[in-house]
Amino acid sequence: MPLTIRDLPKEKYVLPGNAACPGCPEAMGLRYVGMALGSKAILVIPAGCTSIIQGLMPGSGLSFPIVNVAFSSADAVASGVAVAKELIAEESVVVVWAGDGATADIGFATLSGAAERNDNIIHICVDNEAYMNTGIQRSSLTPLGAWTTTTWRGKTEPKKNMPLIMISHGVPYVATASVAYPMDFIEKLRKAASIKGFKYIHLHAPCPVGWRFDPSETVEIARLAIETGMWVLMEAENGKIRISPPSKPYIDKNRRKPLKEYLERQGRFRDVSNELIKELEKEVDEYWELLIRLSSQ
Repeated sequence: MPLTIRDLPKEKYVLPGNAACPGCPEAMGLRYVGMALGSKAILVIPAGCTSIIQGLMPGSGLSFPIVNVAFSSADAVASGVAVAKELIAEESVVVVWAGDGATADIGFATLSGAAERNDNIIHICVDNEAYMNTGIQRSSLTPLGAWTTTTWRGKTEPKKNMPLIMISHGVPYVATASVAYPMDFIEKLRKAASIKGFKYIHLHAPCPVGWRFDPSETVEIARLAIETGMWVLMEAENGKIRISPPSKPYIDKNRRKPLKEYLERQGRFRDVSNELIKELEKEVDEYWELLIRLSSQ
């Protein structure tokens, strides 16, 4: 039976007065983690925006148990916490809540190691497509053509495809999610929590500050990423890929909105040429063709 709002707990894990920016997708995502996992969740957080969102000790804007760690160590620490909890037979869900830098770049070694060992944790990549907390520098998950403070003429390399990289590790569960589709994200979190072993969820999280759009438009921009096919919601259980319901209509290319509608809403793409838009459209089409082929096997 599909999940409904009535099935969600009323407890709050993201508290009023936290230090998130207006329209912050990380605050939204953390609320959904609380709704999905409740008091069972233990967060391991490497350096990033959520390190700031928590606020300063002795107070906190979050009511999860949290272990704050160095940039590159999150999955190694989370693996140790998970083993410790198993040894004392305490039911919990250990979650790495990491940005794109702490996932695909600086933190990739420990992420890959935990996946290879099939450690019993959930790694959530909160993908705002740059190092936002330290000044909007490019990461390997910054899209082709996007402005950052270190790619002021636009990034010249395509975005690294982390979901497929993690599927290639042979882990039991990989999924993508979006802050615009909370029920889809919550269902995937609960499914991941029910599976023993390493789980990876890649959460698309548009950042008003770094992407240069009005903070009131976060969900709208995130939804437009799905509707243009720029971001695809899917899951893979033991390597078997399925397109998730919100993205299924866009298997038909003709039902997708023009990619330009997504790009022109973001100041980071203000200098993108028509030639680069065509290159991005080709990238989107090729990824969809690959996913459709893999999901039919």
